[in-house]
Amino acid sequence: MKLNKILFFLLILLMVISSCTLLEPEDDNHSTLQRVYDDPEYAEGLLMRAYAYIPTNSYNWDEVATDDAVTNDKFSSYMRMATGEWTALYNPQDLWTNCNRAILSVDQFLSVVDSVPWKWTDQTLNDLYAKRLTGESYAIRGLMKYFLLRNHAGIGENGELLGIPEYNEFPTTQEDFSAPRSSFAQSVQSAYADLDKSLDYLPMDYGDASEGDIPAGFGGVTLENYNTVFGSNTQQRMSGRHAKAIKARLALLAASPAFNIENNNTLWENAANYTAELLDDIGGISGLDPTGHIFYLKEQVDQADITGGDRTDLPEMLWRRPLSNSNGRESDNFPPSIYGDGEINPTQNLVDAFPMANGYPISDQSSGYDPNNPYEGRDPRLSYYIVYDGSTMRGNNIEIGVGEGDDAIGSLQNSTRTGYYLKKLLREDVNVDPSSSNSKEHFEVHIRYTELFLNYAEAANEAWGPNGSGTHGYSAKDVIAAIRNRAGIEQADTYLETVTDKEAMRELIRNERRLELCFEGFRFWDLRRWKKNLTEPAKGIRIEGNSYTTFDVEERVYDNDYMHYGPIPGREITKFGFVQNKGWN
Repeated sequence: MKLNKILFFLLILLMVISSCTLLEPEDDNHSTLQRVYDDPEYAEGLLMRAYAYIPTNSYNWDEVATDDAVTNDKFSSYMRMATGEWTALYNPQDLWTNCNRAILSVDQFLSVVDSVPWKWTDQTLNDLYAKRLTGESYAIRGLMKYFLLRNHAGIGENGELLGIPEYNEFPTTQEDFSAPRSSFAQSVQSAYADLDKSLDYLPMDYGDASEGDIPAGFGGVTLENYNTVFGSNTQQRMSGRHAKAIKARLALLAASPAFNIENNNTLWENAANYTAELLDDIGGISGLDPTGHIFYLKEQVDQADITGGDRTDLPEMLWRRPLSNSNGRESDNFPPSIYGDGEINPTQNLVDAFPMANGYPISDQSSGYDPNNPYEGRDPRLSYYIVYDGSTMRGNNIEIGVGEGDDAIGSLQNSTRTGYYLKKLLREDVNVDPSSSNSKEHFEVHIRYTELFLNYAEAANEAWGPNGSGTHGYSAKDVIAAIRNRAGIEQADTYLETVTDKEAMRELIRNERRLELCFEGFRFWDLRRWKKNLTEPAKGIRIEGNSYTTFDVEERVYDNDYMHYGPIPGREITKFGFVQNKGWN
């Protein structure tokens, strides 16, 4: 009996051991970090993961949390934020996690990039791939630091202007992750260092070179090898030009009132000069794309196809995403009468910001504005960007007056709340009728030159006044004149001629920025970096016959004492003891 018990126990033990062996995966069934040293595609995945976190990979429509728009989506996180729910625990503008994940992926990639066999059969090509990928990595890390500073830097509870913790090497311990937030100035310099470092590795632009045209810094490289690594197949990845544009953006942020607390004029000069480096390279004012303000329309999108022909992008585009075939924007935002959900509703506030075609603000007695015929004789950009009562879209007359049909206020759940619908970024050759729907090509923009022209105008005006140009051949006033002329403002621009001092030019530049960049993700953060009033109610228009009545659509519930800066996520305060920005308890 005792022997039987022993045999039974041994049998059970054998079965357990055997089952454990069967259930345990073999080492080669799952990947470890060791694989990056053997598999270039797997190693590059660390870098591509960082690319996937770039915030401008898609439009986020956060204008509905500003005075420029509301939404009819009752579940919108931005609407909740704008109407009083914004906290350190509920923050739809939180980029802390994703940007830091991207930075950590870059750090890990930089630790292995020189050990990966990118082209084991050719050492020269291997070194060139490592060089380009290293440059891309530093540029992406600088970009992510910029977004972290824009969204999360601020005056801490300790009274200091704080930036971000700096992860310039892959952290391995709790202490590494708990590195305190650096000062804002130190964080800016850290991002500058990454962006400048990237220029040691990257050409200004990608594209196939010709014999004798290989960029400086790549001496001794054959034309075939250069084009293999830096040629047209690499377009739209991080280049030297992109890195310079990000640095210029960051310089403008650092010079802005929310962060330039002592109004240091050198910071404004830096922002102007860094931006002008890029504008000078396209010929200054003469490089302004004549159709840059309507870059999203069919003709421009068709010209943006760089997969064939001369592979030349639109002059407006400094950096964008590839073309993709879709109809989601139109389905979400067309008026209900043409089968859309009408989600983004521009406000009367924004409509009132468009001047008359003669260039005068509608509040100016010289404008000729008629409140009983409010859309007549307006800046042409109004009809490009916003659908108003009487607009034509896809051949349909859009009637928004009370009782005029599906598109009128309150008619349907997806009808406008403000009396307006979005038109910018949409293609009218898209059909979202379920019985005959189609899709067309679109793209998302990372950086376009109009933004840089406006960045320069803002910085140059603050540094040198409306007519000053530093060492450059154009002033803030010259830039604004060119942008308004392109928009279709009647020439001569007599209103612009009346703007002669820095303060008046500042307001005009900010208004032109509001119009030109509307619905591209700028207004929310522009108001904050300018330290402007955040609580202006979102207004709409109610049209009844010939009567136009303005009304408040939605309150903006922000605290102007501290909400010019975003919070650090509450969980990060708990885990790592970071100093929180003032007011975000």
